[in-house]
Amino acid sequence: MTTLEVRDVVKEYHLRSGFRSSTLTAVDHVSFTLAPGRTVALVGQSGSGKSTIAKLLMQLERPTSGQIVMDGKPVRRRGAGLREYRKEVQMVFQDPFASLNPYHTIEHHLERPIRLHQRGLSPEEVRAKVRSLLERVRLDSSDEFARRRPHELSGGQRQRVAIARALAPEPGILVADEPVSMLDVSIRLGVLNLLAGLQREENLGVLYITHDLATARHFSDEILVMYRGQIVERGPADDVILNPQHEYTRLLAEAAPDPERRLRELSASA
Repeated sequence: MTTLEVRDVVKEYHLRSGFRSSTLTAVDHVSFTLAPGRTVALVGQSGSGKSTIAKLLMQLERPTSGQIVMDGKPVRRRGAGLREYRKEVQMVFQDPFASLNPYHTIEHHLERPIRLHQRGLSPEEVRAKVRSLLERVRLDSSDEFARRRPHELSGGQRQRVAIARALAPEPGILVADEPVSMLDVSIRLGVLNLLAGLQREENLGVLYITHDLATARHFSDEILVMYRGQIVERGPADDVILNPQHEYTRLLAEAAPDPERRLRELSASA
């Protein structure tokens, strides 16, 4: 089982405008742990640094300082160490259409990571794994469906394919960056339930990145609230939502939809 630790990570960007230069601190001394079988929600508004954290975890950006550690060992950015890391840490992107190549079939999208990370399999074994992946994300596993291209699927189906692709290397950690924000409201719950079920069944460690405290409460064990690059509050999901300590967390909680709030207000005024 894979454990991923973010240890006192800082990410700075050096900006230039004409003769002027400045430094933007996108991530400011952030630490947390992703453990098997647990979901951590990283919550904050746009620009708070959430997506920068995702890029750092996926080794798309290099920390200015601090470390990312997998199973007690600092992550190597080159060679076999990086390949093993990318097998263990996979990402589900926000936009399922942009993250899938429109030229290739669904089968191609799923076969490629299998062949890359599980070498030595026969064509029949690869095909069987593709069908199994489609079944695990509750999609049609027929040859006809596997030969479709992304534009032939609905938004929810595309995101399920993206989840299946992330599962193809058999990772221990899943980073889900706003995985339902581009989907219709009517199908968001189904995708979130799918992710929650996979987390339990496969003992995954999941980082759920979102701006929505309501879904963070219901689909995570721990919530980290991020503001201006810093973690300003953390704790068990119910504690953070029901008893927020930081002013920014209180503002987020008040902004979250709560159908029962109006009923309570009406009862109190009656």
